[in-house]
Amino acid sequence: MDGRGTESSSAPELVIDSFFFSSITMTACYSRNDRPMSTQKPICGVTLKRSKRGWMWNQFFLLEEYTGSDYQYVGKLHSDQDRGDGTVKYILNGDGAGSLFLIDENSGDIHATKRLDREEKAYYTLRAQAVNKKTGWPLEPESEFIIKIHDINDNEPKFSKDVYTASVPEMSDVGTSVIQVTATDADDATYGNSAKVVYSILQGQPYFSVEPDTGIIRTALSNMNRESRENYQVVIQAKDMAGQMGGLSGTTTVSITLWDVNDNPPRFPQGVYQFSAPESTEVGSPVGKIKATDADVGKNAEMDYSIIGGDGIDVFDIVTDTDSQEGVITVKKPLDYEKKKMYVLKVQVENIHLDPRFLSKGPFKDTATVKITVEDVDEPPNFERPSYVMEVKEDAPIGSIIGSVSATDPDASRSPVRYSIDRRTEMHWLFNVHAGNGSIFTLEALDREEHSWHNISVVATEFNPKQSSRVPVYIRVLDINDNAPTFADVYETFVCENAKDGQRIQTVSAMDADEPVGGHKFFFSLAPEASVKANFSVRDNRDNTAGILTRRSGFNRLQQSSYLVPVVISDGDYPMQSSTNTLTVHVCACDRDGNMKACSAEALLRSAGLSTGALVAILLCVIILLSEPAVLIVVLFAALRRQKKKEPLIISKEDVRDNVVSYNDEGGGEEDTQAFDIGTLRNPEAIEDNKQRRDIVPESLYPPVRRAPVTSRENTDVRDFISQRLQDNDADPTAPPYDSLATYAYEGNGSVAESLSSLGSATTEGDHDYNYLTDWGPRFRKLADMYGGEDSDRES
Repeated sequence: MDGRGTESSSAPELVIDSFFFSSITMTACYSRNDRPMSTQKPICGVTLKRSKRGWMWNQFFLLEEYTGSDYQYVGKLHSDQDRGDGTVKYILNGDGAGSLFLIDENSGDIHATKRLDREEKAYYTLRAQAVNKKTGWPLEPESEFIIKIHDINDNEPKFSKDVYTASVPEMSDVGTSVIQVTATDADDATYGNSAKVVYSILQGQPYFSVEPDTGIIRTALSNMNRESRENYQVVIQAKDMAGQMGGLSGTTTVSITLWDVNDNPPRFPQGVYQFSAPESTEVGSPVGKIKATDADVGKNAEMDYSIIGGDGIDVFDIVTDTDSQEGVITVKKPLDYEKKKMYVLKVQVENIHLDPRFLSKGPFKDTATVKITVEDVDEPPNFERPSYVMEVKEDAPIGSIIGSVSATDPDASRSPVRYSIDRRTEMHWLFNVHAGNGSIFTLEALDREEHSWHNISVVATEFNPKQSSRVPVYIRVLDINDNAPTFADVYETFVCENAKDGQRIQTVSAMDADEPVGGHKFFFSLAPEASVKANFSVRDNRDNTAGILTRRSGFNRLQQSSYLVPVVISDGDYPMQSSTNTLTVHVCACDRDGNMKACSAEALLRSAGLSTGALVAILLCVIILLSEPAVLIVVLFAALRRQKKKEPLIISKEDVRDNVVSYNDEGGGEEDTQAFDIGTLRNPEAIEDNKQRRDIVPESLYPPVRRAPVTSRENTDVRDFISQRLQDNDADPTAPPYDSLATYAYEGNGSVAESLSSLGSATTEGDHDYNYLTDWGPRFRKLADMYGGEDSDRES
């Protein structure tokens, strides 16, 4: 069996065309590939010996891109079992068998039915077998062979990008690398020069060059200035066949930009700039802008402006606008046309970011002159001071001059100025100002204790045109000693009946509306008119306080329940001022420890913290709150209902409740109907210790000394018992200062009166004689009237 194959080359050469195998010999035949296959005649040569297999083959060669009209002949398969009698059938399997590759089953010739492209598939693997047509039995084992597609130069080089973008610093040295471009060729790089690419530059000379083998683009010209030309379009060609004639080529475009470096200094377009500014321009306001030019861009064009000289270096300032790179001239100090009408500045500009490579082109700075003219503006008057502080004594006579203000017109015209007071700041008309000279004087008497400071505004106005300004004036009223010291509080105290001589009962202090420079110094003494037979004395503590002391031992609240102590307080300033102040002292019953037991009603109110004035104020508030007629009617109605609810002493004979009426012969008399608890008459031993009496100071304020209950012997006459209680009560120092009912009751064995209860009076009427009650004195007259007469109960 044999196989045929072809291989092309640009130079004619002898290649193996086919192999013929037999069981005895294998003859190698050659043909030249510079002639058409159909015209070639095999050249057979050396006879080779084989020992085992009857037939075999390895691979065939086929040129790509066949352009003929007939099927392209690939090769021939032949088995040594084929005797030429037509009994052998050749079968082909594998890549493209039956479609791309066809075999003549009788002769074994293989043809390609289509045009092949090595770039799509470089080789095909197939299997061939010879079988008997009649039996179908294989005559030889199935063998594999390869059809390899020979490459031709049918693909041009292609770049990875259609357009490349690159940048390089301006002024770069020759040979500076810019970018590398790469082209690839789809042809077989291992066969000939079809895939060997060479680079060349078609456009972009003489600025750039390209390395033929690597595709690296480099600068080819020195001192390329971005300010002259910034962008370049470079066309690069890649050609295969090592650049020889007939090779295929491809191109790409490279856009190269020169990026900026700081190789240009800033320059002012003109040497002198002129601006004008009104003298009223506020500090910090802009006057004008200047801008230097710089051919560079970005940070290389960033500049900094400064004032380096001139007579306005302290009056003006310049700052850099980072967005526009302009120098903004601003006012640093107030302008005054009358003082200076023009300023000259020397301004410098310089680059911020310098490149050391180009410092030789410097200096990278420039200067210019700026002239600023100050324009005159009609200004309001100027006061000599921003504010004035004046002092005046509070006893200064009306019309006294306390000071003056002064303002002048700053303009060249020097217009006259008229003064006035802004009455919105001084509505009490205590001061005025002289319109011509600015003197401030008083219109009313001053009182430091009412207002120690007065803040007013004085207005200065030009006559023509009417420009005005104002200045604050602070007037301090100086103190004089025109107030007498007084008590620092309303003092009211208590003294026990058993107080001893020299006992301090109160400490008083003083206050004074004046404010002397050295501080207050008060002196206390008893009024001269009260020093004769005085019951109290005043001791100056020399610390602006004084103690009130007793000057005798013992007081009798029944003889005199309160005292008024006149205290004279003097200050230590000149002229000395003094006043007499009164201390109220209430006499109270106290125990041995000095705890108050009982005082007058007014003293009780004082001890509770409610003065007479306070009670009157409370009543007035209630009346005001209830000032509506309807509310008053409701209040009156409620008062009447409350009056009606008060039950009479004895309603009827059927009402057998015990009733004791409290009376006061020297006080409220029989009209005083505040009854005591009847239980105390039944059992005096059961008197509650904490039961409060209505006619003495509550125990919560002055706890009384607990008295042991008085017990009587059995069968003790009630008269003796009550007499004993009466005597004890009269001698009790804690008894109230007015007459009231005391408990003199005791019901026990042997009592002459037996039970005083009226519970059994209805059943035992007439069995008892109560006439003896008339002998007990005026305090029991009410009981005698109720029980002594025979008709009293019946009439009631």
